[in-house]
Amino acid sequence: MAPNEEEEDPTIIKLESARSSIKILLQNSAEMEESLERMDKDFDRIAESLSTSSRRVAPLHSLSITTKALETRINRSVSPALSLLDNFKLCESLQSKLLDLSSKLSAEKKRKRRLKNLLSYVDCVDQLNSVIEVISRDGEPVTQRLQEVVEFLSRTKATDQYNTHRLRETLVTLKALYETEVDAMKFDGLLDEALLSLQDEYESILQKLRHQDTTDDFNANSEAEMAASDLGTELEVAVLRKISETLAANDCLDICIDIYVKVRYRRAAKALMQLNPDYLRTYTPEEIDEMEWETLETAIGFWVQHFELAVKTVLVSEKKLSNQILGGIFDGVIWPECFVKIADKIMAVFLRFGEGVARSSKEPQKLFKLLDMFTLLEKLKTEFTEIFEGEAGADICTRFRELEKLLVHASTKVFWEFGLQIEGNSDGLPLPANASVPKLVRYAINFLKYLATETYSASMAKVLQTEQIWKAGILSKPETSESLLKDAVLNIMEALQRNVEAKKSRYKDKVLPHVFAMNTYWYIYMRSKNTELGRLIGEQYMKKKYKIVAEEAAYMYQRQAWGPLVGLLDKEEMKRRSISADIKAVARGNIESFLKELEEISKKHIESIIIPDVDLRDQIKEATTKLVVSTYTEFLNYYSKILPVKSYTSPETIQEFLGQIFSGGDRVVDGRLRRLGSKDLIRGETSASMERDVKAFRRTRSNRSNTSDL
Repeated sequence: MAPNEEEEDPTIIKLESARSSIKILLQNSAEMEESLERMDKDFDRIAESLSTSSRRVAPLHSLSITTKALETRINRSVSPALSLLDNFKLCESLQSKLLDLSSKLSAEKKRKRRLKNLLSYVDCVDQLNSVIEVISRDGEPVTQRLQEVVEFLSRTKATDQYNTHRLRETLVTLKALYETEVDAMKFDGLLDEALLSLQDEYESILQKLRHQDTTDDFNANSEAEMAASDLGTELEVAVLRKISETLAANDCLDICIDIYVKVRYRRAAKALMQLNPDYLRTYTPEEIDEMEWETLETAIGFWVQHFELAVKTVLVSEKKLSNQILGGIFDGVIWPECFVKIADKIMAVFLRFGEGVARSSKEPQKLFKLLDMFTLLEKLKTEFTEIFEGEAGADICTRFRELEKLLVHASTKVFWEFGLQIEGNSDGLPLPANASVPKLVRYAINFLKYLATETYSASMAKVLQTEQIWKAGILSKPETSESLLKDAVLNIMEALQRNVEAKKSRYKDKVLPHVFAMNTYWYIYMRSKNTELGRLIGEQYMKKKYKIVAEEAAYMYQRQAWGPLVGLLDKEEMKRRSISADIKAVARGNIESFLKELEEISKKHIESIIIPDVDLRDQIKEATTKLVVSTYTEFLNYYSKILPVKSYTSPETIQEFLGQIFSGGDRVVDGRLRRLGSKDLIRGETSASMERDVKAFRRTRSNRSNTSDL
């Protein structure tokens, strides 16, 4: 037990240690409490001291706040006033600079340097205008604030009277300066003079921007050479653009626009006047109807070329220039209107001439010129719409479309009226006395041949198709342009055929109507074959309607003209007559009657019948010669035993005589023309002599035929 007692218990040891720590803590707490009590007494003394100081400082603090507020109010009014004075000084400096630049500008003669000096001059004007605008904008608010401060100081007596008096004098001086100088600077000073000078420079430079010689474009061989050109150098355009913007910024926009439109219109018009478009002075339908056709044809040809040149070169160049110079004003709203003002007067002159032509009388020869005008408008339609795009060019585009409509109506009306004129012409003119091809037929065929060419067929088809769409409506299904043109041409051809048949029926003679039909239908067929007209209406149609009819007429001609002559030598008739008479006498009488009738037929052919087509004449001559000569030869051979054949005209002489009939029939003797008669036939001239006569007359007759064809 003894060892256990000597050892201390760990729990007791921990308890004793804790008691010792608590005792120390309590002692420290007692000491801290004493310190806190002493500090509390110190704080009470400090608080009492601060309260006393605060009561003493409060009036000074209020005075400081008041002073600070007064300083802020004064600075808020005086600082803008000082800035305003600085702007007056800057304005004076810029005016001096402007005078120096003006002197340099007047003295400079070299164009490029002068333009550069002018740019500096415009920049100085812009700066001066900006300063004046600032002075004008800020002057009244600044003087108002300064006046409020003066009144406040006077009322509150926040400062001494001396300072208040000086501030009041400053206010009066600044106010007087603002009221008198600002208006003078804006309207009567150097700025106004500078703007007037810029207007003169603006007009001068614009006048120097000239179009290239339009006669060169007019004589251009290709459309590629007819192109717009740049008007002015980059420096000139930059100067003009700068001046435009400066004038617009200084309330001179109306003046700027007036100058620009006036000068550029004159330049554009002068460029076109180089082409001598005097024909444009005649534009009413009545005046155009009074013009000679050759003059009008030339005028329309010039119009087509001049209108295209005006649009593609002059107006395109003017539009580009308008955009370059005026495009920076009001976000690009102004320049299209200015360009349209320039172009409107020029286009009005061209369009009114076109309208006058379209509204004038509808004569057939005008069709091709109307189609030329329509083709041009179709070609220019896209480009024209692009040039005059937007609201500004709407009126010009409308008038352009109206002209195109007028040309469509005029072209179709001329075409259909031509058919009606052919239809109604059957009784109007006298019949061709020699059964030749009527002038109307020649004109109509040449008219249709020209219309069917590549130059006009497409435009005529387009016109017919456009008219059909307008009549039937956009939703309709129009025929193809080629079929429309074919049907239209066939209508004219059928009207022409009815005209020919009507004229044919008016002949009283038995032979002439067949010669007339043969000549006319053969002419139509030969002039149309292997041409665009023939390909358009079809070769089979041509053969059926004209070639076969011409061949039938040729057969009827031979039957009516030569049938009775050949009948005189009919052997069967001779046999019937010889029963009761002397066959030799009958044969001799028939030969004499044959030769006499041959002379009459010859006379009739030479005087009243002509076959102008050489090939047709040769075919008729060959067929007639074969018929007559073979019959005559057979007759002589048959009665050679009872007749002195050698005393009669030989078949060869008859053949040559027939050839002479179809070549003209006149003989040259001693320099004079003499008709070959029956005595010559009976006498039997030599072949050599006949050949000379035939050749001599053939030349004479050939010249006559060629002249009549023309």
